[in-house]
Amino acid sequence: SQHRHLKSLYMKGFVDRKPMTKMLVDGGAAVNLMPYTTFRKLEKGPRDLLETDMMLKDFGGNASKTQGGVNVEMMIGSKTLPTTFFVIDDKGTYILLLGRDWIHANCCIPSTMHQCLIQWQGDNVEVIQADTSVSVTLADPAYWEFEDCECFSGRVWE
Repeated sequence: SQHRHLKSLYMKGFVDRKPMTKMLVDGGAAVNLMPYTTFRKLEKGPRDLLETDMMLKDFGGNASKTQGGVNVEMMIGSKTLPTTFFVIDDKGTYILLLGRDWIHANCCIPSTMHQCLIQWQGDNVEVIQADTSVSVTLADPAYWEFEDCECFSGRVWE
């Protein structure tokens, strides 16, 4: 599709050896987020939460407190990394959100353009294709038609 490069980058993998889909790689997010529903599906409870006073701000600048942090083993492709997530009440379009914290710890290159993730495992380069099982919602930019929008000049937003 001509708008394929506008799709969000979702990956498949494992968290604490449990298969996961719909893991959103988002370089715009500083930290890793886990909705509380995912936390419960991983059979985690209050004893697994690390206390934190972390406050997160959404795009509108609204602050909300996290429920705490949780440490897990994340595996994507052949690489496993210990990863900390902040547990939040919100429901997103993702099961997990992997932010810059994970991207930088993994020393990987996510590409929405190519719908893949490039990572190093020792001296080997591994290319992991995006999770194509994720259905696109109307909010996904891949299905926005910019050409007919009067506010789009083709160069900059006005």
